[in-house]
Order: sequence, then structure tokens, then C-alpha cells
Amino acid sequence: MSRYIKSRKHAVAPLAALAASLTLPLAHAAEATAPADAGSTAASSSAAPYLPQVKIEGTAQSAYKADKSASSKLTQPLLETPKTISVIKKEVLREQGAVSLIEALQNTPGITMQLGENGNTSAGDTFQMRGFSASTSTFVDGIRDLGAVTRDVFNVEQIEVVKGPAGADTGRAASAGYINLITKLPQIDDFIDGSVTIGDASRKRASVDVNQKIFDNSAVRLNAVWQDYGVPGRDEVKRKNYGIAPSIAFGLNTPTRFFLYSQHLRQNNRPDGGVPTIGWPGYTAVSSATVTPAQAAALMAAPKVDRKNFYGSVHDYEDVKADMVTAKLEMDIGNQMTVRNVSRYGRTYMDRLVTGINSIVAVDPADRSTWTISRSRQRVNQTNEILANQTSLNTTLATGGLKHDLSTGIELMYESQDNRGYTAVVPAGTNVANLYNPNPNVDLGGSVRNAAADTSGSTTTTAIYALDTISVTDALKLTAGLRTEHYKVKYSSAATGALDTGKWVTSWNVAALYKLSENGTVYAAAANSLTPPGGANSTLAASGQNATAADAQETKNYEVGTKWDLLHKRLNLTAALYRSENDGQVSVDAVTNVATQSGKTRVQGIELAAVGQITNFWQITAGFQTMDAKALSQRSFNSTTGVQTTTDGVRWTPKWSATLWNSYQWNDFTIGGGVRHTAEQKRIVTVNAAPANGLAALPAFTVVDVMGAYRVNKNLSLQLNVTNLFDKEYMSSLNNGGSRLVLGAPRAVTLMANIGF
Repeated sequence: MSRYIKSRKHAVAPLAALAASLTLPLAHAAEATAPADAGSTAASSSAAPYLPQVKIEGTAQSAYKADKSASSKLTQPLLETPKTISVIKKEVLREQGAVSLIEALQNTPGITMQLGENGNTSAGDTFQMRGFSASTSTFVDGIRDLGAVTRDVFNVEQIEVVKGPAGADTGRAASAGYINLITKLPQIDDFIDGSVTIGDASRKRASVDVNQKIFDNSAVRLNAVWQDYGVPGRDEVKRKNYGIAPSIAFGLNTPTRFFLYSQHLRQNNRPDGGVPTIGWPGYTAVSSATVTPAQAAALMAAPKVDRKNFYGSVHDYEDVKADMVTAKLEMDIGNQMTVRNVSRYGRTYMDRLVTGINSIVAVDPADRSTWTISRSRQRVNQTNEILANQTSLNTTLATGGLKHDLSTGIELMYESQDNRGYTAVVPAGTNVANLYNPNPNVDLGGSVRNAAADTSGSTTTTAIYALDTISVTDALKLTAGLRTEHYKVKYSSAATGALDTGKWVTSWNVAALYKLSENGTVYAAAANSLTPPGGANSTLAASGQNATAADAQETKNYEVGTKWDLLHKRLNLTAALYRSENDGQVSVDAVTNVATQSGKTRVQGIELAAVGQITNFWQITAGFQTMDAKALSQRSFNSTTGVQTTTDGVRWTPKWSATLWNSYQWNDFTIGGGVRHTAEQKRIVTVNAAPANGLAALPAFTVVDVMGAYRVNKNLSLQLNVTNLFDKEYMSSLNNGGSRLVLGAPRAVTLMANIGF
């Protein structure tokens, strides 16, 4: 008979440090005489201070590897799901010291970050995935999350990244896939988990996770966070936020379960407008009517600015208020049938006043100390709201001798975005800054209300879907999904007046999967996604984007792949070949305002991943992806100049990227480290493009991070993280104009104390 140890989980280490030290001799003996049991009890889903149940034979559930998605729409184990899915668990985030969604997504390749323009310079979680924008494809427990804000992961159990068009899963505007944040909910166990972090740039952070059983089948849970820190390598840039997430659950471990939970986050930041690209390899200055050849030559030979330079004002700010309340009811009604209803109201308010830098104003080749750069200020005041209700049914049934795992449901959703217009008031003489010695304490003025710049938009969606996995034999499974939805967009602004559009759109997916063995599968899949006018941001334009001028853009994805669980199902390996094509992109003639809808883009490549345990004490999560991106028929025409521009690539799409994180535990010590690499990302992707000012591409970069942890006793562990170990200077994002960049953080050290009871 097998014996189990049930004890607390290590707050930092990916494996149970205490259990490992106690069972090490037995584990080696067991491995020498018998294979580890693949069916050992899984780790508790409670907070990080608890150890999983560990079999004495030496098998422990990997803290990195997930076997199943938390989404009710994905009914099969991940091994048997014909999609590319990366699951980033909270244990990985803790080891890395990752606290934001952007930091968490560094664990999966193929995702690149963007630097917005002007008032959207600090636009929160702005990124592309597999070459397509995914900024509006962030979900929380399967419901779209709105607002250009930086998301904290203090209340996140795990992050699921589904790649490739996924309209049948989530609806419109899922051309890149989607990111689903799974919320921490009450468990039946009692625990307290807390952490305190200090580090470079005056970093201070504290978080707590408390779960308490209140009745036999009821529990409450509270997650909270507070942090206040600067940004390493940057002067004046600040990040400050606090959040609280209370929740209560009734009927745990019974057929009827009810969850009521909410999250409330406040941010008070000083946004970063970036630094000029002058002096970086590849920088170009072009002679023009305002720049002489001598000045252009001087700019080309100029050094970089100090990376700490802040070109804004200490009066710049970004205030965010994000609230959401969710009620979820689950009922098991027999015959392997579960009914769910989820209702949510969410509101995100963001008010940002930010300074952006633009072109060089004064260049004296003989005296660099007098050089100045222009700057502008923009205020963005935006409110996003969502009201959603989802009713779904999951069941397993047999028809015609075939087993069906069916997920079907109805979704009703109202989304709105309101922007209040403001005009910045810049005092005379402050619209320029000294290039090499800017003064952040200068008064750059405020803003005045400009109602003429107000815009408002809303989208109402009614959808019905069905996702079915058919087991033809024990080895062969067929998957088919269909979602049809009616959306209605209303938009108004002073420039366009009132516009509206509404249509039915239908998304689908099909796949075939074959189990080569109990631990290995191969699959072929196809899917699409539709992005109708206004479908991504509730915004319509008078030309090219209203219902009479544009159809929905359609993205199709074709993928073949294989997935394997090895080493007694503790290590998962996946490989996929994919091709995604987006058709129906709109271009508008700058003079005639005539829109044409003929743009087509293709992105194809391979993706490899490994997640789980290599040995009982060594864990790994790694990924590699290539992207061959090409604009197949992207042209725009200027009727006045007669110039036709042809695009042959896709901006911000590296040819390859890779991520690696691993850790090893020995008794009470854990050491870990990883590397991230992203190849060059092109900004200029037009054919025979003339030289332009600024940088034509974002250079490739490689960053190495390390960590070490020591378990002091059963209630306390200490963790040291060093990011960018070799102090690599690199740029993390570049604006579309090539004149402004944001640098990746230099080497930074943080010390974390984790406490658990």
C-alpha cells in the first residue's frame, strides 16, 4: 500500500523542499526499483505556502505543468486539446518575481510589446501575438476585460494563453488568440500566505492571500496587494498601486456551488514617455527643408542620451480605478451534466496626462549642449464598462454509439467606451526640452476641457455557441465548434457624427486528434475569427470602417501538431506547425478618403514547448517560436502624388523568439534562472522605402535572469531575484515613428520574504 505525506507547500520552490529533504533517500531507492506512479495525488490548488501530497516513491506533481484548462469550453485534457495552449501557473510567477501581466507573458514566445503614440505612449498591456494585435483579447474567467491598463497578477491562479484565431471560443476580434486570467477563488482548506518584497528603484511590495473555511462546505478568501516603486534605470517614473479581491463560496464539494467575488484595483503612476532613439545603432537622420546635411551628419554621429533622462514633467500622472464584481452558479444535475451561469459588471476608469517627445528642433553641429527636442502633452480620460451574462451547459452523452463531450451556451454582453476630450495647455517656451539635459521639474501646464473631442462607443452582443468533441474510437477524436453572434456597434464623435453598424457573424473550428499512445497525440486543426468594424474597440470611422464600406476582417488558422507527456507524465512536450492568414484589411486614400478593403497578411511558423519536471527536483518551462510574416497584398494609393505604397512584411514580428525558465531544488535551497531572446522586429516593412528618420527596426536582445531561495523554516522562506543579470542594455519597445523608445530595465535586485501558515 502506498503511503502519502500531506504537508505545507513551499512558498517559493517549485517542488516541496521539506518533503524532498525527508524523502530523498527513499525516492532514489524507489526509482532504482520501480517506476514513479503517474497517478500520484495532484497538488492542492490552495495558496502557495502549502506542499502537495507527495508519494514516498518519489513522485511529486509538477508545480509548472497543468493537465487541464480551467475554461469550461475546453473539455479535454490539454494533451488531447488540438490547440497551442500555454499555461503559466502562479508558482512560476512567484519564482520569477513577476507581478504584472506583461512580465508573466515573457514565459511564452511569439508575444511582442508595443509602445503607443502620443497620449497612448503608456497604453498598458499592449501586445501582439503571432503577428496580430491581441490587446483587446484579454479575458478574466472567460469574460472580456476592457481598458488600456497594466494588470497586476496578485489575484491570478494561472494564465492561459491560447494561440491562433479562436472566434468559436471567445467571439469577434480573436485573430491572434486570447489570454485568459483565472481568478483565485475560495478553497475548502485554511491557509494564510503573505510576501514582502524590497528592491532596487525603491521597490516596496506586500501581498496577502487568506483562505478560511466558515462552514462545512463554505469558505471565504481575501487577496490584497500594495506596492510603491520606481523603474530601474529611469528617473521620475513611478508605479504605485493597491488592490483588494474578496470572495465567498457556498456549496464547495457539493453538486451546487455559488461563488461571489470581486476585484478592486487603484493605480497612481507617473507614465514614461520614453527617450530619443538618437545614437542607437541603425539610427538615421535625413536632410530636409528644416535639417541641413551638416545637421543630419551631426545627428548621425551623436551619442545616446542618458537612459535615466526623463523628458516629461513631475506633474505627469496616470490614475486608474478598475472594479469588477462577479457571481457564478454551478449545478451538477446528473448524467454528467453541469449548468453554469456567470454574471459580471466591470468598470475601468483611466485618466492620464503624459508628455511625448517628437522631432529634433535645434541642432548646432558645434555645440551639442544646445540641442533641443520637441515635446507635446496629451490627456486621455477614458471609461470602459462591461455587463455580461453567460449561461453554459457541459455534458457527456452518447449518440449512435459515439461519445460526445459537449459545451454549449448563450452569452449576452454590453460593452462601452467613453472618452472625454481635453486639450493640453503648454506654457510658452516649454514645448521643447534639452536633448541631453532635460529638466523634469519644469511646469508644462495642464489641460482644459474640449467637449468637441469627446467620443463614445458601445457594442451589444448576443451569441450562441456549441463546441463538441466526438470520440469516434478510444484513439480518434473529432472536434467541431460553431459560434454565431449578433453585434451592434454605436459610435459618435464631433468628427463623424453618429454611426452605427450591426451584423451577424459566425466563427468555427474543426480538428482531428489521434492518440498514438496513452501519453502521445497528433492533431490537425483549422479555425477562423472575425473582426467586424468596431469589433475590437467600439470605434467607427466615417470612411472605410462603417457598415456600408467594410466587411469583417477574417483570420484563418491551419495547424498540425503533436503533444507528449513523458517521464511518467511529469513533463509535457509539444510541437506545432501553423499558418494564419488575415484578409480584408482596410486602407484609405489620404486625399479622396476612399476606402479599399484588399489587404491580406500571412504569418506562419513552428512552435515548440516543454513544461514540467525533468527529475523530481528539476523543473523547466521553455518555448521556441518562429514567425515568417508577409503582407500578401497590402497596398495604399495617394491620388494626389500618384504614389502607391506596397507593404511586404508585418511590423513588430520577430523571425524567432525563445523563452526558458528552470529551477532545481536541493533540501532547503532552490536555485533557478532563465533566458529570454527576441529577434529583430522591423518597423519599416514597405517595399523600396526611402530612408526615414529614426530607427527602422527594434534590435534583437537576450536577457538572463536568476533566482535563489532558502527555506528558513516551515513558515518562512527567503528569495533573491536578479533580473538582467549581465546588465544588457536593450530596448523593449519602439514607437511607430522610430523616434522614441523604452529601454528594458538594467540589472535589478529584489529580496522577497514569503510567509505561510
